[in-house]
Parts: sequence; C-alpha cells; structure tokens
Amino acid sequence: MRRAFIAISLLAAALAVTAGASGKSSAAVAIPGCATDSLKLVSAGTLTVGTDNPAYGPWFGGGEIKGSKWKINDPATGKGYESAVAYEVAKRLGFAKSELKWVAVPFNTSFRPGKKNFDFFVNQVSYTPQRAKNVTFSASYYNVNQAVVGVKGKPIATARSKADLRGYELGVQIGTTSYDYIVKNIKPTSKPAVYDTNNDAVTALKNGQIDGIVVDLPTAFYVTAVQVENGTIVGQFLSVGSQERFGLVFQKGNSLAGCVNKALTRMRADGTLKRLQTQWLSKATGARVLQ
Repeated sequence: MRRAFIAISLLAAALAVTAGASGKSSAAVAIPGCATDSLKLVSAGTLTVGTDNPAYGPWFGGGEIKGSKWKINDPATGKGYESAVAYEVAKRLGFAKSELKWVAVPFNTSFRPGKKNFDFFVNQVSYTPQRAKNVTFSASYYNVNQAVVGVKGKPIATARSKADLRGYELGVQIGTTSYDYIVKNIKPTSKPAVYDTNNDAVTALKNGQIDGIVVDLPTAFYVTAVQVENGTIVGQFLSVGSQERFGLVFQKGNSLAGCVNKALTRMRADGTLKRLQTQWLSKATGARVLQ
C-alpha cells in the first residue's frame, strides 16, 4: 500500500512538472465547465483579445516595444488596467500568458454585427442596448463616468454645470457613449465635432479648433497629464439613468462570455478587480461633478 501511495505521489509530481513545462500557469484557477479545450475560440489553444491601436493609458501601459505594431503602449506588457484585466481573465480560464494573443481592432468596428477575429475585445466599450443587439457583452469590469477636458485659462475652464457648457464647441470620438452623453444630456447649441479617433479630437483641442472634448474620466486624466499641455478636467458627469459600465465584447451568442463572466465574478468577489483599479486607476478618479 505504501509503495502504491508513493507511486501515485510521484505520478502527480510528474504531471505537475509536465504542466509547468507546457507553459500553463500554475496559478490558473479552475472554473467548472470552462476547460480551455471546451471554449469556443477563434484559434484553438489561444485566447485572442482585440483592442484599438494606439493603446492609451491608463488602460494600457509599458510603452512601445521595438519592432511591435502597437503605438503608445503594447498591450502584451500586461501593464495598464485593461491589459491587466485581460491577462487575469486568461489566467483564470487556464491560459498561460504566452497563450494570449493581441489583435488590433478599431474601436468603432468592435461592436458592429458580423464575424469577429477576436474572442473578446477590451477598449472602454460601454454597454448599450443598441450595441447589445449586435454583440454579446460581459458583466461590468469597470463602472465609469464621462468627463469634459478643456484648456486652462480658456472660458470653458470656468464651467460649473452642464448648462454652462452649452455654448461651447465640444468634440468627441465617433461611435462613443461620450457622443451620446453630449447630445442627450449637455445639449449644446451647436452639434459636437466628431472625429475618427480620440487622438484626432485631442489634436483639435490642442489646435484650438474646439473648446473641449468629452471622454471617460480615467482617459480625461491621461489627456491632461500626457497629451494636452495646460489641459484641465473641467468636471465629470454622473450617469443619467443606469450606471454606465464597460464590458468585454464577444461575437453575438458566444458561450465564452459565460465563462468569462464567472472569472469576472470571482475577480470581483476576491478583490482582484478593486486591487487592479487601485494599482492602475487610483490617480484617475477624482474631479468635480457638473450638475
């Protein structure tokens, strides 16, 4: 009996070594019903994650890597809130870090109907019922408020309410909930200027073509800290109706979303999401509220 016990122990040790050699994370958390070989993936054995390029902070960090196609930041560094969330989800599903592949996908195409080249997309995509007709969303990985960024010393910087903003020229990236917030809640006297990318909107602000841009609050902190000299967060807006939230985006009906939701539930329950928010977003959460 003792020999049999020793043999079983040695076999278990050998299997553990084999698993480690295969590159699987020893820290992976098993989720019942979500074995990696049972997941509906774009490429078997690989978790393919899409995001926009450039990859901006504080959502992504670590800078550019020589020879990489990624601008501003390379998502593969694992730095920045969204990159860290993606790798944590992957680990909990049983994927090693090397088994997560990043693909560049323009923000505004991520939630259009049709076949996807990613398993999920992460890039500050807010859930809306309209978008959910075309794709499947995960549960929230971050609840967010919108904010307006202006330039210090300009009249818009003195605004203290949404009503104060109505006479200013505001800019926004096309297809975002920031645009929806402007037209539905700020209701400016002139239509907002719409740009293909947030970087284009930032450039217009720097050039004085618009008075302010509306973005999510953490992005507003990045814009003022890195992109716009003398930039200032005029204020943030509380959500109107239900709380605005970011979700991971999946091909419509992909059962993978259910397993990812289980991972997110565990991450929320054990404090991992809060820890990652503290690590990457703690400096990007405070600003006056514009009523």
